[in-house]
Amino acid sequence: MTGEPVAPRLEVVEYTDPLCPWSWGSEPTFRRLRQVLEGRVRWRRVYCILFDDDDDPAPDAAAETAWYARYIEEVGAHTRAPYAARLSRVAASSWPASLVAKAAEAQGEEVSGRALRRLRETVFVLGEPADTLDLALSAVRDVPGLDPDRLRRDATSEAVREKVLADRGEARRPVAEVLAPPPGDSPHPGAAKETDDGTGLRYALPTVLVRGEAGHRAVPGWRPYDEYVAAVEELSPGLTKPARPLPADEALRRHRTLTEPERSALACGPWPPPGAVRADTANGPLWLCPSEAEVHPATRPHDNSGPLAPR
Repeated sequence: MTGEPVAPRLEVVEYTDPLCPWSWGSEPTFRRLRQVLEGRVRWRRVYCILFDDDDDPAPDAAAETAWYARYIEEVGAHTRAPYAARLSRVAASSWPASLVAKAAEAQGEEVSGRALRRLRETVFVLGEPADTLDLALSAVRDVPGLDPDRLRRDATSEAVREKVLADRGEARRPVAEVLAPPPGDSPHPGAAKETDDGTGLRYALPTVLVRGEAGHRAVPGWRPYDEYVAAVEELSPGLTKPARPLPADEALRRHRTLTEPERSALACGPWPPPGAVRADTANGPLWLCPSEAEVHPATRPHDNSGPLAPR
């Protein structure tokens, strides 16, 4: 029997958190990689719970918020990712956003990806982290193709909580390769972090683990696109294909929102495409396709007096 050989099955595991600034900054690379590997691998997201429910509250919430806002700015200086002109608070918990993101997976890969993107944008574009269940559900309620009633039922179910709890546990069993900082000069090299309670280690975020029949490869922290491709190719030579940018209007329509680093990586041709809506942040714009701009929190009428007014 002739035909193209079947590539070995690979799983790409993305250890992440909806509210993590390094994960947000890695979106251009991960979107590009997912586009290249679409239909060729299983891509699974594991929610680490960066802000846990049992974390002690800060004695001075305003000071903590100011410190964390500066930290996000420092990360943004490396990643060029947008960040809000004003951060209202440090997220009280990652659980609500993680539960909603995990629950959205039952509605398909495209819907869940769009929901996760909205959850990230609550903190890094709007400055209002989705750290309660109502805020998380509200952030994604207008995501195209999403059933909000089903999402609420699933997000409050014991089954989804158990899945996120399993994610949290998995993220606290890092592979040996990430226990020490890998070589290189990355500002975020990705060595495993000590847990807040000091009882163990967890993956630094983001970390990607590529797994297949031939073993696994870990790519931790802030890394260039080529390192992820190399990890995939080591386990399955020839699996990746050239990353070709899409025409500007097609790229924006497909991804619905694009940051400046993302449009550089994913789009080609004159910019902005017709109908694109620009929402400014303190570190560059977020571009929205027309249908996304109609429902996105950054462009809702009650938000238009703030730093994210579209233009």
